[in-house]
Amino acid sequence: MPTPSALQLKRNFPPVVDANTRVLILGSLPGEVSLAHQQYYAHPQNRFWHLVGEVLGESLPTLPYDARLDVLRAHGVGLWDVVAEARREGSLDSNIRLHAGSDLAGLIGTLPSLRAVAFNGGTAARIGQRALAQGNVPLPVVLLPSSSPAYTIPFATKRDAWLVLRDWLGTPDVSSAH
Repeated sequence: MPTPSALQLKRNFPPVVDANTRVLILGSLPGEVSLAHQQYYAHPQNRFWHLVGEVLGESLPTLPYDARLDVLRAHGVGLWDVVAEARREGSLDSNIRLHAGSDLAGLIGTLPSLRAVAFNGGTAARIGQRALAQGNVPLPVVLLPSSSPAYTIPFATKRDAWLVLRDWLGTPDVSSAH
C-alpha cells in the first residue's frame, strides 16, 4: 500500500444548501467516480439517490444531476461531506488518511431552518459527531446506514432507516412503487 504522502489529495464539493435547508445529509468524502464526474453520489451502484427519492416521493435517479439538486433544495434537503480534504487510495472510507474536517459548525450557523443533521454511514458519523461536539452544535443527529454499495445490507433495510428523515422534513408518508 502506498504511504500516506504518496496518496493523492482529494477534496470535497461545495455544500448544496440554502436558507430553507431543514435536514443536512453529511457523507464522508466523495469517491473516485463522484470526483471524476464532479457530482455527489455519482457511482451507479450507490443507492443515495434511490433512498432520498423514497424519502421525498420523487424519482431522483431518472433526473439530470442539476435537477436532482433542485429537488433536494425544494424539499429542504442539503448535502455536504464531513471531510474537507484527505489522502485516500480508491473510494473506501477505511482508506481515508490525514483528513481535515469541514467547517460544519460554520455552515450550520448559516442555515436558519435547519432541524437535524443526518450522517450517511459510520465514518461520516464518527468524524461529524466529533466536529459537532467541538463546535457546540446542539442539533438532533440522525444516523443512517451508508448508501454505499460497500455496505451490503438489503435496500429495504436501508430504505426503512432513511424514511425517518420524513419526520424532520415534514414529508407525508407517500406510497412507493416497488
